[in-house]
Amino acid sequence: MLTTVGRTAYDAELDSFRDQVRKVFDKILHPHLDRWEEEGIVDRDFWLAYGEAGLLCPQVPAEYGGLGLDYRYNAIIGEELAYAGCSAGVTLQSDITVDYLINYGSEEQKARWLPGMVSGEVITAIAMTEPGTGSDLQGVKTTAKRDGNHYVVNGSKTYITNGQNADLVIVVAKTDPTLGSKGISLVLVEREREGFARGRNLDKIGQSSADTSELFFNDVRVPITNCLGEEGRGFAHLMGQLPQERLQIAIAGQAGAQRAFDEAVTFTKDRKAFGQSIFDFQNTRFTLAALKTKLQVGWAHLDWAIKRHVAGELTAAEASAAKLFHTELQWEACDTALQLHGGAGYMNEYPIARLWRDARVQRIYGGTSEIMKEVVARSI
Repeated sequence: MLTTVGRTAYDAELDSFRDQVRKVFDKILHPHLDRWEEEGIVDRDFWLAYGEAGLLCPQVPAEYGGLGLDYRYNAIIGEELAYAGCSAGVTLQSDITVDYLINYGSEEQKARWLPGMVSGEVITAIAMTEPGTGSDLQGVKTTAKRDGNHYVVNGSKTYITNGQNADLVIVVAKTDPTLGSKGISLVLVEREREGFARGRNLDKIGQSSADTSELFFNDVRVPITNCLGEEGRGFAHLMGQLPQERLQIAIAGQAGAQRAFDEAVTFTKDRKAFGQSIFDFQNTRFTLAALKTKLQVGWAHLDWAIKRHVAGELTAAEASAAKLFHTELQWEACDTALQLHGGAGYMNEYPIARLWRDARVQRIYGGTSEIMKEVVARSI
């Protein structure tokens, strides 16, 4: 179990909120995790229950149905989700897509979409990645060309979280392909639009319960009013939101690393070999001691990053460094914990197997570790 002892980002009120989150998860999340993994998707009933519990998009202002809370509440929910081993796309909505609507949406867009995003009636996705374009967002090929008072959207996207469930997709598209990054815009596409189609629910190594899809846009007509933010400012809007996205991934990385460590401690203390517990071997204790030390440093750094973000001071380079450090730590912790499980770690009946599989993509999405190093290097 995660502890708030010694944490500096939270106070007694937030500790109480964490307890509420855990109680909600005991009712609506833990009993269904295995089924979601098998089915490859989280059912919409969970989204509705999650929203009813007040855990979706807690930062949305009260006038749009939200609680108007600061990002520390998102962070607690994210920590608990990751520690539970849940890869549902709710953090994508709460920590990423909703802030595009809050920060760049028109009053009409906010009034139409935010209440449903809070309640769970509206599920969202953001479509950046394309078959030939990953971290290089300036290279997207999807277009949204003006035709009177409409955009006509053409192109395809892949690896889109919530792709199967999404009612609303924020599409990264070129409204003027001749202007490079200044020709990129964000266009809202509703699920019922003619010409919008979903491909298969992609078969992934891990995070099986998160529906991840291909999306296709074939002459999809949407009104000009579906432009989110300023036309041609899409790339700037994306860059403005990346620090929070990368912080969210870092939070999940740290909590996932802690869960892997805890699983390893429990297993090695219970399992016997050569007449003693595996934990009593010096190699095991020293390996776990080294991991515990890194986790201690990691939690202190994460609190520093959360507080800076709440204060509006976390830079793009700092957020990238956080994602780099915490996701690399997560992978180290998960791989080490699996090794300490021995052959049992390779069996899906043990939680460490899922934790290990789910951790691998953390060093890829939201910007690869290599891209994170590049961003940090540019700040030196």
